[in-house]
Amino acid sequence: MSVASHLRADNVNVWFGSRHVLKDVNLEFPSNQVTALIGPSGCGKSTFIRTLNRMHELIPSAGFAGRVMLDGDDIYEPGTDPVNVRLKIGMVFQKPNPFPTMSIKENVLSGLKLSGRSIEKGGGELVEESLRRASMWNEVKDRLGEPAISLSGGQQQRLCIARSLAMMPEVLLMDEPCSALDPGSTRRIEETILELKESMTIVIVTHNMQQAQRIADQTAFFLAEDGEPGHVVEFGATDKIFHGPIDERTNAYVNGHFG
Repeated sequence: MSVASHLRADNVNVWFGSRHVLKDVNLEFPSNQVTALIGPSGCGKSTFIRTLNRMHELIPSAGFAGRVMLDGDDIYEPGTDPVNVRLKIGMVFQKPNPFPTMSIKENVLSGLKLSGRSIEKGGGELVEESLRRASMWNEVKDRLGEPAISLSGGQQQRLCIARSLAMMPEVLLMDEPCSALDPGSTRRIEETILELKESMTIVIVTHNMQQAQRIADQTAFFLAEDGEPGHVVEFGATDKIFHGPIDERTNAYVNGHFG
């Protein structure tokens, strides 16, 4: 049975100034699946994930060609509001970035306030639901008024996930969300990802090969060689990418021979 494609990148190309950094990327991201993007540093993974909700546009020299389709609509269609795109396609970054002067509760609701959305009944139910989905309600339910910076690094990252979830996104993009975390916090984030995929599409950039194998349904291997722009070498079911890749470069990378 084929899985419906929820998000799709068609011939995505990106430039920063005159430098061509991504070339002809074609990937499909089905609903209720986790897709991992792997590859050496500098091959365009983080740039690519940012094209999926138009965040790369925040870099002044960025140029783009291609299409990104969400539910059949091109998010780059003229007249499309990037802010609305980012409400549907949330992002969690490598380093936890809660607002330090805000409380835990205020952080969860901050995205809604910044986007001008109304918050019902003070947002209490939404805060609880978002924190539960981010697997941290029981840890913070008695301290919602405390500053977000009172939390550990792993808790701060899950708070950032809760902040994204409060926006009710259809897709969650995660750019190395565990790279600054200890193994215990990493495990909690991975458990959260596996729970969240039941209700959304997830795309994660990771340098951790074990993590990709633990949580991803499918994996794309990016590479940039000899000054060429980054591109996808191989894309498929995670088990096949790690245990039966077609391309020798994929095999070399996943077995730790370079990168």
